[in-house]
Amino acid sequence: MRIVCAVMIAAFAATTLVAQQKPTVPRTPDGKPDLQGIWSNATITPLERPQNVTNLVLSEEEAARMERATIERRDRLNEPSDPNRPAPPKGGDGSTGAAGNVGGYNNFWLDPGERVAVVDGQRRSSLIIDPPNGRVPPLTDEARARQQARAKQAAGRGQYDHPEYRPLAERCLLSFGPTTPLIPNYFYNNNIQIVQTPEHVMIMMEMVHDARIVRMNAKHLPAHIRPWMGDSIGWWEGDTLVVDTTNFPPQQSFRGSSENLHVVERFRRVDAATINYRFTVNDPTTFTGPFSGEIPFRAMDELIYEYACHEGNYALANVLSGARSEEKRLGTKQEKQ
Repeated sequence: MRIVCAVMIAAFAATTLVAQQKPTVPRTPDGKPDLQGIWSNATITPLERPQNVTNLVLSEEEAARMERATIERRDRLNEPSDPNRPAPPKGGDGSTGAAGNVGGYNNFWLDPGERVAVVDGQRRSSLIIDPPNGRVPPLTDEARARQQARAKQAAGRGQYDHPEYRPLAERCLLSFGPTTPLIPNYFYNNNIQIVQTPEHVMIMMEMVHDARIVRMNAKHLPAHIRPWMGDSIGWWEGDTLVVDTTNFPPQQSFRGSSENLHVVERFRRVDAATINYRFTVNDPTTFTGPFSGEIPFRAMDELIYEYACHEGNYALANVLSGARSEEKRLGTKQEKQ
């Protein structure tokens, strides 16, 4: 009897210890993992693995070296500018000497992150985990032909004839990076807000305040209905939220994708401060195979603020008027109907 009691006590103690060690995941009133809040996916881990890196998992020393170099570079670029420095050379920005580069934001405005991505305790060298080489599969012949056609069109002046010919991000209609999948921007505004109900999940990116509505347990819209950021439907597989997105508009592209782009995302809250986000991209008319990646979302105790993209911005008008001036200078202006 004493032996039986001892075994039962030991089993109870072991069960209690496992329960105590299991991370606590907040839940909604209907019992689902609570994904709500503000999260950051900022990281210095690149989407694709560098050619000179063979392993997905970095050692502690390798990760520390990358993070230290990032912080040192940030601190160096944040040093005060020399007020007595000469003007940059004509056609260059004074640092790279690149022709036509007149510079952009100074480093103060940039916030790409300063840590490598850590997923399930592993320090990652790339966000892509499949294919095993950590890189986006090659483009198909059809995709390369599309790229060449777009490049030829962009080389002409027609793209400056009307504001609607300019890129979506330049017109502040969509983010300056991917909206689906939720890949870091690597510049700034890598913050995401999630609002969750049993019927819908809202995913809003701070960059250009793009808000995607996921319809839970629904069917996809007809193929001819193609909203911005595609048509997202979702369901729960255990404690993982699965989001399936199709019907992307032809004006929206991810790395040259076509309207056949199909993205599947998985959100799994692993503890009170972390969501493990996994995505799979498939577009057989663009890529020679699908690819998948993982990104940790870290909880933030901060707010998302308005992204006033074009407030007081004269750049678009100046771009179009500059094109008209160039046409007059070259004597190639055509009458527009």
